[in-house]
Amino acid sequence: MGHHKTVWDNPAEMIRQTQPENPVMVLAPTVLQDTARRFLDGFPGLVTYAVKSNPGEAVIQNLLAAGVTGFDVASPFEIDLIGRMAPRAARHYHNPVRARSEISHAVQAGVTSWSVDSRSELEKLFELVPTQIGGQGVEISPRFKLPVLGAVYDFGSKFGATPELAADLLRLVADRGYVPSLTFHPGTQCVDPIAWESYISVAREICDSAEVRAKRLNVGGGFPSHRVSGVEPDLTSIFTEIGDTVAEAFGDDAPALVCEPGRGMCADAFSLITRVKGVRDGGSVFLNDGVYGGLAEMPIVGNLDRIEVLDPQGRPRDGAAAGRVVFGPTCDSVDRLPGELSLPENIAEGDYVIFHGAGAYSTVTNTRFNGFGELTNATVMSLR
Repeated sequence: MGHHKTVWDNPAEMIRQTQPENPVMVLAPTVLQDTARRFLDGFPGLVTYAVKSNPGEAVIQNLLAAGVTGFDVASPFEIDLIGRMAPRAARHYHNPVRARSEISHAVQAGVTSWSVDSRSELEKLFELVPTQIGGQGVEISPRFKLPVLGAVYDFGSKFGATPELAADLLRLVADRGYVPSLTFHPGTQCVDPIAWESYISVAREICDSAEVRAKRLNVGGGFPSHRVSGVEPDLTSIFTEIGDTVAEAFGDDAPALVCEPGRGMCADAFSLITRVKGVRDGGSVFLNDGVYGGLAEMPIVGNLDRIEVLDPQGRPRDGAAAGRVVFGPTCDSVDRLPGELSLPENIAEGDYVIFHGAGAYSTVTNTRFNGFGELTNATVMSLR
């Protein structure tokens, strides 16, 4: 009866019972809800989940069960998803560049929180978005950028106004009768709490320059997941740094705080189970998933090194670790993980390589290129 189960004790049990040939993404709901509560209990403000990182309905359901009441949405699809699953939840439309049709869709959906990073986009909002929707004042948050600090990659290369422009935008927002707020994103996978410090200090300078008090300050995402063995992110220190810096910069005039974790919320609740297709002449390892599938982020963010290798009976491979080049399954030489992965020297065809912490930007980037990437989903009580 084992193969009829829908919830497994852990990935090893699933491997023993089902011997999956295609990649499997396993979710541990308890881990997801525990992480959500860490944010809700520790962050000194409103927690909104960045839906783009993993929009799975099981993810949304578990976050709602944990008490999350806000969502950062970046497209009409995400607006409608949250509108259907959580009609009373706050939806923050913080993709700062939108087509007029997208703006109209969001207005009809009742979205009351927007971001912007240019005069041209602000004019679109003035044209299409009323100052009140459903009796609630509409918030517009200029998004500003600074040189990247402590992040894996820089969101400012695509989004964000200079502080000077942000001050001009904030003044225009207030003058037109909208609720003036500010937002920024420090970059992805920020493990250093100091990454938020300079942004918060500059937010105060923007308010002073504009002579406008921001009602809210959205400190973005950037909260890290656990990618490196033995180095677990210290979310508590990050929350404390944010709260202390806001108090120091703004004093009694502090805006309400908002954050929008994506990766830091969902990544560690998932593990990706891949299978070894072959070990070429005892050297390179070929997996049944790669950079065109659930491992798409690896060349950008770097390898996950929280890896577990099990044999087909679900037993750990215990050989001495050695660096191996790892390829995905497609007939494309780009389909290679960066550098080398440390894998047991006795790894063999048919073994399973489990990437722990693979829940962010993975299921949504699966391309099915070359006919591969048939990803299935499963639920486990524990990831180990």
